[in-house]
Amino acid sequence: MKETEPYFKYQYKLIQQSRRTLFDYCRTISNEDFLNQNNSFGRGGSIRNLLVHIANTYEYWIVKHALNKDIHFTEYITKNTINEVVELFSSIDNEIFNFSNRYELSKFDAFDLELNGVIKSITAFELFTHVITHEFHHKGQILSLSRHLGYVPIDTDIIR
Repeated sequence: MKETEPYFKYQYKLIQQSRRTLFDYCRTISNEDFLNQNNSFGRGGSIRNLLVHIANTYEYWIVKHALNKDIHFTEYITKNTINEVVELFSSIDNEIFNFSNRYELSKFDAFDLELNGVIKSITAFELFTHVITHEFHHKGQILSLSRHLGYVPIDTDIIR
């Protein structure tokens, strides 16, 4: 890592590279399979729904809570192709840029967040770690789901 590059921006670039690999792979999946819902997988069980759920998690934690923006969460049915999902993540990228600018210098300072009526004290570092590990968890589900649909998953790890 370059000593002068902000931590959040540097790490998020790695996340984006891995995500682009996943998106490129998803472009090889038929749109029918992209939208196909399998009840064995959570969050609606389609590749599309899992991707939108990942975006919703960034919207909830980063946009709503860390940036204190009043937002309308993206609904699954509003994104019907991989290209529409890619566009959605472009807006997420912009919000992460805003988050990084706001919290980089105070990433280890605690702030209060209300969750289900309970006040929790967290840091921006913890919040960022939460959303990116959540993304990788569901990315694994997407790859597994694609295998069930007859595709051969690719390696989307950061180091490959």
